[in-house]
Amino acid sequence: MAVKTAEAGLEERWRDILSVHARTMCEIDRVLHPHGLGASDFEVLDILAAATPVPGEQCRVQNLVGRVHLSQSALSRLIGRLEKDGLLERSVCAEDRRGVYVTLTRKGRDLHAEVLPLQRGALARTLSR
Repeated sequence: MAVKTAEAGLEERWRDILSVHARTMCEIDRVLHPHGLGASDFEVLDILAAATPVPGEQCRVQNLVGRVHLSQSALSRLIGRLEKDGLLERSVCAEDRRGVYVTLTRKGRDLHAEVLPLQRGALARTLSR
């Protein structure tokens, strides 16, 4: 009986984590939507802003893969959209032609700074419950 109880407890904790995640992602999406961003878009901008604090600094896409919870192909599509919107630029690594760098543009940095308080507020509201 103790095994079933332990398993039920783990299952309940897992479902609670999923519920908090879903609520948080929906709230972030809601507050960022008027700015043309979703939660995953913001996550990439936020990671790039932290990883490249000096304008013009680059980050390898491969360094984003483990930090953004998207498949590599979904991340590539997201980066393509952000580039099309003028929020970042891609370039090929000169030393390793397979490597791709991304750089936040001024527009990307400005938008990130504008929506950062909205995203952090959404986190505070959903995670403090």
